[in-house]
Amino acid sequence: MQSYLTYAIMNEEVQRINLNDYIQTGEGGTALTYNHKDGKTLAKLFMPSLAADTAVREFRINQIVYEIGLPTPKPIRLITDGTRFGAEYELISPKRSFTRIISQEPDQLVPLSERFAVLAKQIHQTPADTKRLPDMRELVGIWIDRLVNLPDTYKERFHRFLSTVSSSPTCLHGDLHIGNIITDGSRNLWIDVGDFAYGVPEWDLGMMYYSSNFLSAERADKIFHLDVDTLKAHWKVFAPVYYGTDDEKVLEAEIGKLHPFIATKIAFIVSKLSDGKRSADGPLLSLFDKFLPD
Repeated sequence: MQSYLTYAIMNEEVQRINLNDYIQTGEGGTALTYNHKDGKTLAKLFMPSLAADTAVREFRINQIVYEIGLPTPKPIRLITDGTRFGAEYELISPKRSFTRIISQEPDQLVPLSERFAVLAKQIHQTPADTKRLPDMRELVGIWIDRLVNLPDTYKERFHRFLSTVSSSPTCLHGDLHIGNIITDGSRNLWIDVGDFAYGVPEWDLGMMYYSSNFLSAERADKIFHLDVDTLKAHWKVFAPVYYGTDDEKVLEAEIGKLHPFIATKIAFIVSKLSDGKRSADGPLLSLFDKFLPD
């Protein structure tokens, strides 16, 4: 029987795992994933640069999402390999992400993008547990204030915009894109729900629109295993289904509403992923100017 070294972080029990029992299966921007050799669980370990409480917060959010009843792999326990921290989840097998399917079977772009729109709308129509989930407005505001060297004029613009955003007690994925849904052939399950929160759908839709239309070829391939034209085509299929119209003027108006959410969410992501250490440099400020109202 394997013995575990138990850590106490944020008053949570974290168990030490032996990576010899696992096989690396995936790599993302902030974490690596490993399948257990018994074929039953998946371990996600964050990069050493991210603090242990990042793993704890994500795991607890995963538990809430699972308890709400939205389809997501069952969270099992908090873990560490002695250097990195993360969590272990139910292994979905066989499993493919929608983006992986599209990359291998391009004729699936339309049906999967349509299906993704329906599933995204279901999330946005699901009542949130507002006592346990964060309000995305508050979460974003906290991390923007931690962004190093962000000029006061930009902070004022961000907070002025946040003051205009209404609250909504409905679920948000937090990182909504077609790479964050997987299927085992019969079930479709949401993954990477660490930023799950509640609020208006534009928080999700803004970053989805941005990642579908503004990524470089290199980042599109690294994140989604798709080329930029395919991502743009995905949005073109998604939007009419999600918004319930193919009227171009109506869709353009909806996209226009997303712009300030894009800038604000990017500021949040940059600050959060760097744990508040990244400086607001020229290219980042230019991006804010592109989408954020004065």
